[in-house]
Amino acid sequence: MSAKALDYDQINENVKKAQYAVRGELYLRASELQKEGKKIIFTNVGNPHALGQKPLTFPRQVVALCQAPFLLDDPNVGLIFPADAIAKAKLYLSYTSGGLGAYSDSRGLPGIRKEVAEFIGRRDGYPSDPELIYLTDGASKGVMQILQTVIRCQGDGILVPVPQYPLYSAAISLFGGSLVPYYLEENANWGLDINNLRQSVAEARYKGITVRAMVIINPGNPTGQCLSIDNLKEILKFCYQENLVLLGDEVYQQNVYQDERPFISSRKVMLDMGPPISKELQLISFHTVSKGFLGECGQRGGYFEMTNIPPESVDEIYKVASISLSPNVPGQIFMGCMVSPPQPGDISYDQFIRESKGILESLRKRAHMMTDGFNSCKNVVCNFTEGAMYSFPQIKLPPKAIEAAKSAGKVPDVFYCLKLLEATGISTVPGSGFGQKEGVFHLRTTILPAEGDMPAIMESFKKFNDAFMDQYGNNIGYSRM
Repeated sequence: MSAKALDYDQINENVKKAQYAVRGELYLRASELQKEGKKIIFTNVGNPHALGQKPLTFPRQVVALCQAPFLLDDPNVGLIFPADAIAKAKLYLSYTSGGLGAYSDSRGLPGIRKEVAEFIGRRDGYPSDPELIYLTDGASKGVMQILQTVIRCQGDGILVPVPQYPLYSAAISLFGGSLVPYYLEENANWGLDINNLRQSVAEARYKGITVRAMVIINPGNPTGQCLSIDNLKEILKFCYQENLVLLGDEVYQQNVYQDERPFISSRKVMLDMGPPISKELQLISFHTVSKGFLGECGQRGGYFEMTNIPPESVDEIYKVASISLSPNVPGQIFMGCMVSPPQPGDISYDQFIRESKGILESLRKRAHMMTDGFNSCKNVVCNFTEGAMYSFPQIKLPPKAIEAAKSAGKVPDVFYCLKLLEATGISTVPGSGFGQKEGVFHLRTTILPAEGDMPAIMESFKKFNDAFMDQYGNNIGYSRM
């Protein structure tokens, strides 16, 4: 019998090459153990509501009314829903051509895009054009649309920070391009060295790769660092000199847990720099409702904004977006609620501020608890999580553990994380899934478990880790930054 198109050896090789560690071997094993009745703490993915974060009231009220518009006709609606949520729902329904069940423009509802542009204008101090903002099913969909547009062939390279979020390595493989890594410096709090960037580009060009774009993740995933203004200026100058498109993954911009380096957008820094960079450097910026204090991962709301992209190219990106007809409309409503929240004097304002501040203040505490917990463990060293939702501790594995991993046919940090999962139910992601320097091992965990659960989780980790280190006979002692 002849081979069929979907036989494994006949499918697209780029699909096989695309690896996504966040939902890889560890996650699958955790799911198996959960089915067997073991309690699993899924810290492998930044999924706030799955780990107990409560939804903000106001956006859910607005979306509930949009989903069930007949409630707006009920004379008692004002007894259940506040007046500002009712008004917002009516406004958003007026933006649609038939409610949430109707397709929107392939770029998203014009009224929501206008609100996003106003949000960006307030944030950066420079006006934004709604026609250059596309709403997407989460930021990931936008990233994939842009990478698909940029990558022409295997000879096209994308500069990606390592450690990196596996979306980038997977998507670059899927679209047939080449990932060009630039390493962040763990000893410098995961800082970026511009000389490393230049070396990465030179090595790629030596191999015949045309480097076309550079990705930054700010705040960092999985590394949790926040880029300074000086760092961003260096990056923007570098991209301008090397004629690269800058892809600014800024989905964690609300998640900042220190005051020394507040989030500042790549767009603002670029426009502050003035011509020629502000007029010529091509920039795409991404944001989402999945992170921050909303944490609405399952709603799939996102956007990207294009700066200095030629109109003809914008038209082609529109064509790519239109293949999917429409981003999901409820996700667009959540985006509207994120960028246009209740204002002082609105009925829902005090509750909105109380809820959103409470979430961010608790995340700041959890970032400290987790960092301190890791640094109290034998042979574990961890930079503070300045932003985003993750800790990325280095695990100094003893030689006997590395040999045991090889004997089991496992990458050393996968071996460690599987042992951790089996012993404690804590589901993490091995550092090898994000990329790391040779002979150095990490794991990534979210800081999202409930604040009240965090001491017990860290104690469970410490108990496992110290027993693991004793079992494999290390004499390295305790680690500190």
